[in-house]
Amino acid sequence: MAVPFLRETAPAPGEVEQTTALVRRVVCNNPSAFTYRGTNSYIVGRGQVAVIDPGPVDEAHLVALLAATAGETITHIVVTHTHRDHSPGAGPLQAATGAVTFGFGPHMTPADQGGEGGDHGFRPDVTVPDGGVIEGAGWKLHAIHTPGHCGNHLCFELEGPEGPTGTLFTADHVMSWSTSVVSPPDGDMTQYMHSLDRLRARQGLDSLFLPGHGPPLPEPARFVQKLWDHREERERRVLAALDKAGCATPLELVPVVYGPLDPRLVIPASRSLHSHLIKLEQEGAVKRMGGESWRPA
Repeated sequence: MAVPFLRETAPAPGEVEQTTALVRRVVCNNPSAFTYRGTNSYIVGRGQVAVIDPGPVDEAHLVALLAATAGETITHIVVTHTHRDHSPGAGPLQAATGAVTFGFGPHMTPADQGGEGGDHGFRPDVTVPDGGVIEGAGWKLHAIHTPGHCGNHLCFELEGPEGPTGTLFTADHVMSWSTSVVSPPDGDMTQYMHSLDRLRARQGLDSLFLPGHGPPLPEPARFVQKLWDHREERERRVLAALDKAGCATPLELVPVVYGPLDPRLVIPASRSLHSHLIKLEQEGAVKRMGGESWRPA
């Protein structure tokens, strides 16, 4: 199932893009195979503003965010999830502004249990549950708990002075340029699909997704359905490959399920397949053998 991914020549690091009437975007200079052009930090409102996802600890990005809001007051620092490309910059930004930090909670995978790039230092001043509301001057953010990529992941629906704007900040749950890595123990494919289903159920409510990496995503309902279909097709390929091989490890399944890949993505792809296998095991379709091998149930 081909997903209609978007590409862009992102704004240069430090440049301010007026994304919507209420939102500005500043891209951090941390490009990679996993962050695309870099982490998107969003400034919400005018005068008294929120910054969503201040990014990693990066002095140039901190300076850019402060310059972008010169003459304004940053009152809220909102963190969508605690991966190191999204939340560590909250500390320096709070030190510079005195703003209050908001998030679902600390990182949910203990440091001694591994995980993919967890920020174990972030503790929000204000805990935001599913359905929680963060309110500022002329804007509100309605939280939607969307675990899967990370256990404490939140999306935020933006409301302006005249009501819902149709804009949803989706961070790394739905990105316009790529699928999300769902890597245990931080990632959970069963939770990811449930969270994706929550966004599918919002059809007609959202006209624009603003992701954590990559360009804005207009008309997102079709895109979300394609993501759903893509994940289901991948599971069918996993089951077919296991039926043929008899047993295999996630790493052995990568070339069969994905085809040729950038070498930098082979291990992350195997982690996502591991998450698929855990989900399929919960559903009774596969069984874990000794070591890292799996077989059909």
